[in-house]
Amino acid sequence: MNMIIRYKNNVKTTCTIVLLGWLFLLFISLQVHARYNNLHRKSHIHCTSTGKKLSLYHTHASKWLLDTLIKQRKDTSSLNDSSIKRSTIDTLKISKDSLDAPVSYQAADSGVLNIPQREFILYGKSKLQYTDLNLDAATIKYNQQTQMLHAFGGTDTGNNVLNKPQLVQGEMKSISDTIDVNLKNMHARTKNTFYNEGELYVNAQVLKKVSATEYYGLKGRFTTCNLDNPHFAIRTRKLKMISNKLAVSGPAAPEFEGVPLPIGIPFGIFPLARGRHSGLMAPQFTSSEDFGLGLEGLGYYKVINDYWDVITRANIYSYGGWSLNVSPKYQRRYRYQGGFNITFQSFKSLNRGSTSKSEYNTGKTYSISWNHSQDNRARPGTNFGANVNFASTRYNSQILNNPFVNFQNQLSSSINYSKSFNGKANININANHNQNNNTRLVNLNLPTIGANVVTFYPFQKTEKIGSDKWYEKIGIGYSGNFSNQASFYDTAFNFKRFLDTIQWGATHSIPISLSLPSLGAVTIAPSVSYEEKWYGQKIIRSWNKTNEKVDTAVSKGLYTARQMSFGISANTRIFGTYLFKRKSGIQAIRHEVRPSFSLNYKPDLAGNTYYTTQIDTSGRTMRFSQFDGVLPGTYSEGKFGGFSFGIDNLLEMKVKSKTDTSENGIKKIKLIDGFGFTSSYNLMADSFALSPFNFYARSTLFGKVNITAGFVLDPYDVDSAGFRKKTLLWNALRFKPGRITSGNIAISTSFASKAKDGKEKKDKSLPYDPYMTTEEQQRQLQYARSSPAEFTDFDIPWSANLSYSLNFTNQLGSDYKYKITTFSSLNFNGDFSISPKWKIGSSGFMDFSSGKIQQISMYLTREMHCWQMAINVSPVGLYRSFNITINPKSGILRDLRINRSRTFSNY
Repeated sequence: MNMIIRYKNNVKTTCTIVLLGWLFLLFISLQVHARYNNLHRKSHIHCTSTGKKLSLYHTHASKWLLDTLIKQRKDTSSLNDSSIKRSTIDTLKISKDSLDAPVSYQAADSGVLNIPQREFILYGKSKLQYTDLNLDAATIKYNQQTQMLHAFGGTDTGNNVLNKPQLVQGEMKSISDTIDVNLKNMHARTKNTFYNEGELYVNAQVLKKVSATEYYGLKGRFTTCNLDNPHFAIRTRKLKMISNKLAVSGPAAPEFEGVPLPIGIPFGIFPLARGRHSGLMAPQFTSSEDFGLGLEGLGYYKVINDYWDVITRANIYSYGGWSLNVSPKYQRRYRYQGGFNITFQSFKSLNRGSTSKSEYNTGKTYSISWNHSQDNRARPGTNFGANVNFASTRYNSQILNNPFVNFQNQLSSSINYSKSFNGKANININANHNQNNNTRLVNLNLPTIGANVVTFYPFQKTEKIGSDKWYEKIGIGYSGNFSNQASFYDTAFNFKRFLDTIQWGATHSIPISLSLPSLGAVTIAPSVSYEEKWYGQKIIRSWNKTNEKVDTAVSKGLYTARQMSFGISANTRIFGTYLFKRKSGIQAIRHEVRPSFSLNYKPDLAGNTYYTTQIDTSGRTMRFSQFDGVLPGTYSEGKFGGFSFGIDNLLEMKVKSKTDTSENGIKKIKLIDGFGFTSSYNLMADSFALSPFNFYARSTLFGKVNITAGFVLDPYDVDSAGFRKKTLLWNALRFKPGRITSGNIAISTSFASKAKDGKEKKDKSLPYDPYMTTEEQQRQLQYARSSPAEFTDFDIPWSANLSYSLNFTNQLGSDYKYKITTFSSLNFNGDFSISPKWKIGSSGFMDFSSGKIQQISMYLTREMHCWQMAINVSPVGLYRSFNITINPKSGILRDLRINRSRTFSNY
C-alpha cells in the first residue's frame, strides 16, 4: 500500500492529517497485537507543531511498532499460553536511523510526506533548519533511510534560474547549483559552488566538505572580487580550505576579465586566519639615487602571548646602508596598553655637495620611542603614562619619502605619574626631554615633582548651623614644584660638562582666597598669595674691559627669593541686543561685554637680586637678575601698586532659517567668538607705569574660516638699539597708540563640494595620533599612497584645505641687541575628480620666511572596484620621488602588487 500525504500552507491541517494517518496505523497494529495475544505494550507517536515546525521523528514509528510485534511473536511461539505471566510494560524506543534534533522547515508551495519511501519533500522557496545548518532552496528532499538532504534550484517561465540553494553553517556561506548533505556526519557535496570565507571568494565545480572545518574543491577559482563575473581570479585544478586558517591550491595561474595570463605558480597559500597570528611580512622594492636599490619593510610579525606581540622590520640598500626596526606592543584590556619602537640605522649615501673627499656619506643614527597609557578604571586615583621620542639629531633627515619627519626639528618626551589622595591632595612626578635637531641641543628635565593641596577652609564648622560667616569662607591651598635640568650637545657629549650643566630649583606657593556673595551682577573675589623659590645656582654677569665683552660667572649653592601679593577683583557681564524688523532675514544682533577689574599690591621682595652691568663699549648698561636663566625663573623687579583691567566681547546674530519657516526656525550665528585686551597700570612706579596691551581676537566666519589673531602693543618708544625709553608714543592726532612688539595670526579653512548622492560622508583622512612614532608615520603614509581608495572619497567631486600662519616677535639676542624674527608659512591640500573613477590631488608647504616652497606632492588615483592604482610624485622636497602602485584592495592579497619607486636627493 502506497500512502502519500500532501499538504499546503496550513501546519495545523498538516498535523491533523498526519495524526489521522498514524491513528489508522495504530488501530491496525492493535488488531494484530490482540490476534497474537502477546505482551501488552504501549506506543507513543511524537508529532509537534509550533509555527511552521514539524518534527521528523514520526517517519519511522510504524516500522518500529511492526518489527517489535513480529519479534515478540517469534520469541513466544514455543511457550504454552498458560505459562505466560502477563505484564504491562511502558516503553519508548528510538531507532538508530532517527535524528538527534528536530528539523524546522517552511515552504511557499507545498510539502510531501511519502511514508513508504520515507521521503519528505518541500516545494517552492523552501527553508530548512537543523542544529546550526540553514538551507534555502527551491526544492528540498530528505530521505530518512539514508539521512541525506538533496537541494536544488528552479526556473521561471523564461527559463531563468530561481532560488539557487544557499547553505549557511556557522561562518561558512555558499551558493550552489545542487547541494547534498548527510545529516548524520554533516558531510556535504555541492556542484558549481560560490563560497565566501572572509575576504576570499571561491568558485568550485565540485566542493566536498569532509569535516566541520575542511573542504576540498575541484576546478576552483580564487578571487577577492565580490562580483558574479570577477575582474580577476586565480585558477587552479585542486584546492583545499581550512576555515579560519588557510587555503592551499595546486598549480595556479591568474586571469583578468576571464582571460588567462601565460604565467603561473607551482602552488598557492592564502591565509584565512582572523585575529592575530605570526607570519612573514613581504618587502617592497625601491630605488634611490642616494641609497641605491633596496628592499624596504622585510619583516616578521610574532605573537608572543595574549598580551604581547612584536614586529621586526629591516631595510637593505645596495650601497651598503641598512636599518633595523623592532616594535613590541602590549595591551591588557581595562588595565593598560603601550608599545616600544627601536630603530638602528647605518646609512651610506652618495656625497653631494659636501666638502668631504669621500664618495659616500656614512653614519649611524638611532631612534627610541615608548608610549604607555593606563585605563582610568584600573587604579582609580592613580595614573601612569609615557610618550618618549628620543633620537639622534640626524635621524629624521635620513628617512626616505616622509616629508612630515624630514622637516621635524623638534622632538620631545614625557613620562608622568600622578596620584590623588582622596581628592584632598595630589602628587605628580614627571620626566621630560626636548631637543632641537638644528642646534643639536638636548635638554633633560628629570625628575620634576609637583605636589598640590586642594583649597580647604580651616575656619569652616563641621556641622553647619545657619548661613556661613564671612571668615568661614577663607580658603587656603598649597602648590609646590621641584625640578632638575641638564643639557648637552649630542655631537660633543662629555660627561664632565654634562654634570656642570645640571641645575635644580623649587617653587612653593600658598594662595589664600575668600569667597564673597555677589553684589548684584558683580562678582567680588579678594586674594592673598605667598610664593618662594629655591635656586641651586646664581649667575653674575660683569663687563670685561680687557676683552670688551660680558663675562658670566656661575656660583653653586642654595639661594632663595620670595614674593607676596594682595588683590581684589571684580567681574560682570553686560548684554545689549539690537532688534530688526520681523520680516527681516536678520532678527537680532546680540553683544556681550565682559569687563574685569582688579586692584593689586606687590612689595619689592626680589629687588636685592637685581644689579646693573655694562653690556657694550658705548657704556650702555642693563639690569639683570642673579637668577636670569636659572631654574625655576626669576621674579620681576620693583613694587607694584595699581590696577589691572581688561574687556572681552562676544558678538552673535540671529537669522531666519531658509528651510524652516516655523517660529522655531531661527539660527544663532557667532560673528566674533571673542575679542578684547588686557593691561595694567602701576601707581607706585616712577617710570614705565603703563604695561603693554595684549589684544586678541578669534572668530569662525560663515562657519568655514577659522581666524585667531593677537598682538602686543607697547605704549613706550625705543632708542636705536631697541631699548625702551620713558617717552609715551600716544598721539591722538595721528592715532598712534604705541608700537607693536609681537603678533600672530592663523587662518584655516576647508571647502568641499556636496556628495553626488547628497548624503553625509565619513571622514577618510589619515587618523591623527600624537603618539605615533616616525616609523609608524612613514608606514602610514606609504600605505595611504598605495591604497588611495581607502582615503579618497570619489563621491565628492572636489575639496580644498588651506592654512596660513604668521608669527613675529622682537627678541633680545646674544649680543644684547633687539631683533625682529618673523616666521610665515602656508599649507595647502586638495583634490579634484577628473571622472567618476579618476581623481587628482596635491599638497604642499611654503615657507615665506625663506621665500621657498619646501615640499609639494601630487597624486593621481584610479578606482577599479577590487583593485586600485596610485601614482605619487614629489617634485619638491628634501627628497624627490616617483611611485606607481597597482594592487588589490583586499588585505590578504595586498602584497600581490606591481610597484615602481624612485627617489632622488635635493642635497
